[in-house]
Amino acid sequence: MIKLKIKNFPSNKLYLLTLILAASLSACVKKSTFEALQAQYKNEQKIAEDLKVKLITTEAQRDQLSKDKTALSKSLGEEKNKNTALLSDRSALQASVDEMQIALREQARRQAEVEARIASFKALLDRFRPLIDTGKLKVQIVDGRMVLVLATDILFDKGSAQLSEAGETAIADVAQVLASFPERAFQVEGHTDNDPIATKRYPSNWDLAADRALNVVKAMVNSGLPSTQISGASYGEQKPVASNETDEGKTQNRRIEIVILPDLSKLPGFDELKRLQPK
Repeated sequence: MIKLKIKNFPSNKLYLLTLILAASLSACVKKSTFEALQAQYKNEQKIAEDLKVKLITTEAQRDQLSKDKTALSKSLGEEKNKNTALLSDRSALQASVDEMQIALREQARRQAEVEARIASFKALLDRFRPLIDTGKLKVQIVDGRMVLVLATDILFDKGSAQLSEAGETAIADVAQVLASFPERAFQVEGHTDNDPIATKRYPSNWDLAADRALNVVKAMVNSGLPSTQISGASYGEQKPVASNETDEGKTQNRRIEIVILPDLSKLPGFDELKRLQPK
């Protein structure tokens, strides 16, 4: 009796051996049958090898797909971060554009106000042109304000606050022009040189300059300028425009200035200032 130990025997060889044994036990095993069985074995072995190759290939493709998936997820994350950054930049850019548009509108508004003031000053200048050409007054821009300057030597005698006849005529002409601008306010300012004065009526240059400014205000009101548009002030010798060391300089310092007061409500920042005032 033949005894075979088949424990741990390879399955494919075991299968072949089984076929051979079966054939051997037959009464007669044809050569053709044996070759057919051998061919079948080889074919099945080839199929097994092909399946093994396909398995290896499939596993490799699976691993590659897994890597591709990981790379794609990473790429999608990066793109998401880029999109988030782009949206943030876009929002910041839009905010910047909005701020710039607001600034441009504010600049345009202020520019329009400046152009309106310039047009108003030009209109005043044109109205005063005849008086300027005859030398009765000068027009200057001082500290951003339009100032009409009249020499007191034309308006008053030395040491006096009484308007001369020529002075009254000049003041009446100026008042008529100012009255054509009802939306504006004006301040008459009296100025002297530094020659001291100490009379009973005028203890100082302050008093003399104040009386002169007040008389000019009264003359302008009498000439038709509403009193609500005009006020007076005295600076005495405190605001010279030339040196008091020369007669020419003193002549320039003895003057009446009519200041065209700015409308504060039209100036930039007025609304902010108004909100700051105590309730």
